[in-house]
This record gives sequence, structure tokens and C-alpha cells, in this order.
Amino acid sequence: MRSSINSLCLVAIAVVLVFATLYQAKALFAPVLSAALLGVVLTPLSELWDKLRIPSAIAAFLSVSLAVAAIFVIFLLLEPYISKVISQAPVIQAELRETVDEVRRILQGLERISDDMSAAIEPNPVENGEDEGSVPLPSVADALFYAPQFLAQFLIFTGTLYFFLLARNTVYEWLSHSISALGKRDLRRAASQVSRYVLTISAINLCFGALVTVAMQVIGMPSPIVWGMLAFLLNFILYLGPIVLIAMLTVTGIVVFDGAASFLPPAIYIAMNATEAQFVTPTLVGRSLSVNPLLVFLSLVFWLWLWGPIGGIIAIPLLIWTLTVVQGMNGQAISDGTPGKG
Repeated sequence: MRSSINSLCLVAIAVVLVFATLYQAKALFAPVLSAALLGVVLTPLSELWDKLRIPSAIAAFLSVSLAVAAIFVIFLLLEPYISKVISQAPVIQAELRETVDEVRRILQGLERISDDMSAAIEPNPVENGEDEGSVPLPSVADALFYAPQFLAQFLIFTGTLYFFLLARNTVYEWLSHSISALGKRDLRRAASQVSRYVLTISAINLCFGALVTVAMQVIGMPSPIVWGMLAFLLNFILYLGPIVLIAMLTVTGIVVFDGAASFLPPAIYIAMNATEAQFVTPTLVGRSLSVNPLLVFLSLVFWLWLWGPIGGIIAIPLLIWTLTVVQGMNGQAISDGTPGKG
């Protein structure tokens, strides 16, 4: 009894130490784990190179080149719209402040309470040397400070991705020999599950983002392409991503439109997202590998807390890979399906 308790305590301490290390050294481990998961997602491409009998070094280089090129294309497409949103931030802030002031005038009975609470809770901006309503923007010095860090993480990411693709089969063999209950077939099945899930969800989210762009254009929302791209990207972060976009659409709707029309953008998005999550994704992705929604939510929250946006992106693929491997180790029959988002 005592030995089992001691073993359990050692396991708990080891888990805490592992995740503490991951948190403290996220600048190193985040690009490494992201690259490994991307290498798993690129399994169909790697298998294609194998069928074409392309040497492993050249095949890995081609895969990395295509992945990096895709990332840069996405960045180049997003950059003009991101710059536009940043440049319009003061205007949006001023209009939003006017809307808040108008609400305050309507609710004059609550204004005094609000002022008293603000005086009691918020620090005086004049005493702190801050201008009221100022928005700190990153300077050139900030950009130069973060540039070497970004370059280092990018090099770690590309290097890990290249060598993982180069030694993919060797890594699988080493893991299967090191862990007796883990077979090479289980690793390949897990990689296939993750790859199929990510590629299918990417296609669904791309179509969904295009439809959101059209819908925002029809109702007269400014920068509809930005909203479509946000819908595409945030839809990868289940549950939490759509909530963030709903909040952004609500704020922008209040600024742009008047009256009940202010809530038209979030209402349209909610209807579209509900249709996609409840009908489209389950039909195309399948429900053969059932994942508890609570487990999905807790995984998202944990990895978002641990590594921020990167953690939110890798949370679900990592969860699917882990569950598939564990089920394979337990000898359970696993079909080729993957979990839906409903």
C-alpha cells in the first residue's frame, strides 16, 4: 500500500515538473512540439514522396519548403488587413467611447454608482503619468527587440520539422522499441488520424471563412475579408475561438450600426457557426473516435494557459494523437474516423 502511494506521488511530482519545465521553457518547446505535430499532419505528403522513391533528405526539404511557403503566403495575405485594423484602432476606440457615453446618458441613474466604483477601484491615470484613452502601440525598438527571438524560434521550428520528417520512420521505430506496449502501427494510425482531422477541418474552415466574408459584405460590415480570415483562423480553436469572434463582432456592430441592427453581425455568425459545428463538420469528419467535450474544453484551456495561441492550435491535434496512441496501447479497436466539433 505504501509503495503504491509513493509511486503515485512520484508520478504526480514528475508530471508537475514536466509541465513546469514546458511553461518556463516555452520559447524552446513550443516551436519543437508545433513542428513535430506539423510533421505528423504532413504524413500524406511524406507517404507520397516515399511512393515516388524520392530520397528522404530531398523529400524532407521539399515538405519543409512547402510548409514554410504556405505560412509566408498566409502572412502576406493577412498583413495588409492587420495593418488596416491597427491603423483604424483609434477611430474604432473613439466611436466605441461615444457609444458608451450615450448608454451612460440613457442610464443616468447608474452613472453615479459607476463613477463611485471607478474612483474606488481604478487608479488615477494622471497620477500614473498616463493619458486618458491612450493606446500603447509597439515601437520600432520593441520590434527590433523581439525580432531575434522570433528568428530563433522560427529556426528551431524549421530545423525540428526538417529532421523529424527526415527521421520519421526511425523515430517511430525507436518509440515502439522503447515502449513495449506501443507498436509502430499504432503510431502510424495516430499520425493518420491527426493528419486526416487537421486537413479536413482546414478545408471546412476555409469554406466557412469564405461564407462569413460574403455574409459580412452583404450586411455592410467594414473589411469583410478580415472577418472571414478571423473566422477561418479562430475556428481552429474550438469553443473559445468562436466566442472571441462573437465578442468582436458585437463590439464592431455596436460601433457601425444603429439600433437592433447592431446585433445582426454576431447573430448571423452564431447561426452560421452553429450550422457548421452541428451538421457540416460531424458529417464530413465523423464521430467514430468519440472525444468527451469536457476533455476537449479542458485541453484547450490548459494549453492556452500554458502556451497562449500556439497552445490553442496544437491542443486538439495533440489530444487526438494521445487518445489514439493510448487506445492502441490498450488493444482497443480504433476505426479511421475522427471527432467532430459538435
